[in-house]
Amino acid sequence: MTTQIKYTFKDFQSDQEVRWCPGCDDYVILRSMQKALPQMGIPKEKFVFISGIGCSSRFPYYMANYGIHGIHGRAAAIATGVKLANPDLTVFVMTGDGDSLAIGGNHFIHVIRRNIDLNIILFNNEIYGLTKGQFSPTSLIGQKTKTSPYGNTQPPFNVGELTLGAQGRFFARVAGNDAKHQTEIYVEAQKFKGTSVVEVMQNCVIFNDGAYKFWTDKDIRDEHQLYVEHGKPMIFGKNKDKGLVLDHDELKVVKIGEDGISEKDILIHDAHNPDTAIHTMLIRLKNPIVTGIIRSVREETLEEREAKLTEEIKRESKIKSYNDLVFN
Repeated sequence: MTTQIKYTFKDFQSDQEVRWCPGCDDYVILRSMQKALPQMGIPKEKFVFISGIGCSSRFPYYMANYGIHGIHGRAAAIATGVKLANPDLTVFVMTGDGDSLAIGGNHFIHVIRRNIDLNIILFNNEIYGLTKGQFSPTSLIGQKTKTSPYGNTQPPFNVGELTLGAQGRFFARVAGNDAKHQTEIYVEAQKFKGTSVVEVMQNCVIFNDGAYKFWTDKDIRDEHQLYVEHGKPMIFGKNKDKGLVLDHDELKVVKIGEDGISEKDILIHDAHNPDTAIHTMLIRLKNPIVTGIIRSVREETLEEREAKLTEEIKRESKIKSYNDLVFN
């Protein structure tokens, strides 16, 4: 269903005071989402934002549409119920690395496995921010936090690997300070039929400042970040002179113009490839780190499978009405 009403980002701003720390990437995420929604051609009353607990979970208060501020780790479960009860709604889950990957880890992997048509925006700051700086499931080994003063000893989850391991069909990654690409990715995530997961590399200026500075600082990001687009060569660098090639089943960074390498040798990104091999390699790459829509593979959703099963049972059933059930 579409609408003729022309929205702007202001139509999605609530009257609530936005209360995040000054300089937090959450402000960028909020404005990017508010700019993305008018591009989706959907009535604002059809949007629902659902969150759990954490800094990211304040999100529904700041949006002028329906929302639920749920309990810790349960946003995906609540969103599942909302979507199955009313499939006509466009449902966004706003969550953090602690909320979704620790207490909410079970719900996270199973909503992906089921492929329910909803959108998960995962703010990954590699720390617990709201509760003041404990290590999270994505904190790095050796990272000093309030609960690991001598250094974290637990290996972190890779959000993309976890998504693909749960049979994820759509995974994107984007920098928390990149408003333009965030808006584009949120629009594409909504278009995707199935569970979409967008990892936002979000800086926490108080408890984990600079977590992604090697990849996202404006002065150096062009050299250390590769933004992929389906059907286009995987080229990066300030001068667009670097790229990826596949060398003996491994991704290798090369420089265009050296050793006989030309642009036609650079690997073309295929987000629609059902095989996860290249997508997994892209997700694991650290220098450059890969952003953009890494995987987008259309498969049947849970809702479609349930509808198909219901129709099959109805066709084969001898019970066609309430009277058949009660009196026959």
